[in-house]
Amino acid sequence: MSRALPKYNKRRVVVIGAAAALALTGAVVVNSALAGESKSSGATNAQTLASPGTIACPDVASQLPAIPATAQAEVDRNLALLQTQIAEANKRLVDTVGQGGANFVQNAILGPLKDKRVSTIDRIAISIGRKGTKPQGLDALAGCALNTGGAANGNAGNAGNAGNAGNAGNAGNNANTGNNNAGNAGNAGNAGNAGNAGAVGTITCPDVASQLPAIPATAQAEVDRNLALLQTQINEANTRLQNTVGQGGANFVQNAILGPLKDKRVSTIDRIAISIGRKGTKPQGLDALAACTLNK
Repeated sequence: MSRALPKYNKRRVVVIGAAAALALTGAVVVNSALAGESKSSGATNAQTLASPGTIACPDVASQLPAIPATAQAEVDRNLALLQTQIAEANKRLVDTVGQGGANFVQNAILGPLKDKRVSTIDRIAISIGRKGTKPQGLDALAGCALNTGGAANGNAGNAGNAGNAGNAGNAGNNANTGNNNAGNAGNAGNAGNAGNAGAVGTITCPDVASQLPAIPATAQAEVDRNLALLQTQINEANTRLQNTVGQGGANFVQNAILGPLKDKRVSTIDRIAISIGRKGTKPQGLDALAACTLNK
């Protein structure tokens, strides 16, 4: 019996060694799989967090004629405002990566930015024209473009929102990643989207004409033209409201329609006040009439 013990011990050593080898092999396989998953996940995150690019706009200052000394301060203020508008648009571009559909950047960022620049550039031209020759054609400098810096996207209008590509029915609902559930049943709960697929309602704005003082005869034509423009702006906003049902997130209507509409109205109302003020007393406080609301 004493001779059998060593053989038994040898068998036990062999069995234990084989089990240990098997466990080690399993650990290596698991670690490799986890490493592969981690690398794949990291690549996905890197793609999602890729830079959305930057917004570039034509330079306005270099295209201006000689600026009268009395207009210099106002021109400088509006040139600075143009830079502020670009900076705000670039910030929004970063903050909204992954939101909206294919035209989100054009509709919610580049379009409103152009509207703001048209108004600001117009104020610059008006300022110069008061004591000199009003420059013409500056509106051509209002449009801006998205520079993706070579990002692998191909959709310049999509602002590098590669994370949206292929998400069938995702309709900008970032939280729905990988969930092909047809846009989350019409984006239920996006109250700011005017009911999304329900009745979108209409946009209403305060009446400006009734709040104006006596209008000098020399200003009547320009005031009438801008009052008509205010109505055109409302009509365009209501059309856009109808055409963009289901787009964007909870604040889409405010950010992409009501906000830009307010900016347009501020500029148009300001032109009305300036026109009246040239031959009479410039009305004050009309900017309070610029904001509009959505009535469902």
